[in-house]
Amino acid sequence: MTLAILRRLGQMLFVMAGISILTFAIFFATPGADPSARIAGRNASPETLAAVRHDFGLDQPMAVQYGLLMKRLFITGELTSFVNRGEQVLPEIAAAMPVTLSLVGGAALLWLLGSLLMGLIAAAYRGRWPDKLLMVLGLIGISMPVYWLGSVVNLLTQSRWHDTWLFSWVPPLGYVPFSQSPLGWLLCLIFPCLTLSVLYMGLYGRVLRAALIEAGQEDYIRTARAKGLSPRRVLLAHALRTSLISVVTLFGLDFGALVGGGALLTEVVFGLPGIGKLTYDSLQTLDLPVIMATVMYASFFVVAANALVDVAYAFIDPRVRDA
Repeated sequence: MTLAILRRLGQMLFVMAGISILTFAIFFATPGADPSARIAGRNASPETLAAVRHDFGLDQPMAVQYGLLMKRLFITGELTSFVNRGEQVLPEIAAAMPVTLSLVGGAALLWLLGSLLMGLIAAAYRGRWPDKLLMVLGLIGISMPVYWLGSVVNLLTQSRWHDTWLFSWVPPLGYVPFSQSPLGWLLCLIFPCLTLSVLYMGLYGRVLRAALIEAGQEDYIRTARAKGLSPRRVLLAHALRTSLISVVTLFGLDFGALVGGGALLTEVVFGLPGIGKLTYDSLQTLDLPVIMATVMYASFFVVAANALVDVAYAFIDPRVRDA
């Protein structure tokens, strides 16, 4: 077991190293890419460009530039923004991380509970009106883009109906830290979490329903039914456990990607200063150190989520443990 964990950690480091090299090559080694021109500003003199290149180490060979960037990012923590001179990148990411974790964590809780309920009810009433209604609702949820749904929610809660009793409690767009006001933190995240969870709730619910129906054809389910177990117990105690494998796989990929910045559209629409919003702003200004740091941050969570999924398999399905 220890050897397997160490091997998985080695694979994680290898993947992250490959991602860092690829990202560096795209933004720094591409012909015509000259970060010093963006740092120095328009119409900068050749002397100014040369000074900027020297200060940021951009006059060094590419391998040396990559080594310096990784050293400043992971060892000394002195990586500074190209746009906001002197402002360190890691404190920006540290400040944005709680926002994204709060948003994605709340949305994940909603979509897991909602999809679990949706999948179980749809599978239990397969072919009948509850199944058809839930699948239609799930399809509608999958079909609505996050930015459109978020804009509609803001239109109703922040403008049209904000002064009514229904949405008068909704705070302005933005984020309130939990340490400052737990109630304010909760209120400002309710609609962003709901908006982000709608798509995944519909998707996971449909996937779980299909997995439950497929599991119902397995021999061990037939054996459980032959023993006289109630349909509810067969569904919850036997079929659900193995059917969660597909849900866990999706959740590991989606949660890692969202925490790594995949919730960008939700953060931008609701004005949440998370990792996605930070990445969006840095791409607008081509702030390469911030882009590099956020990409490495995202890759860590995606790779780590995949590793945790592999571990979760062994706890959910005994057949994986025995393999």
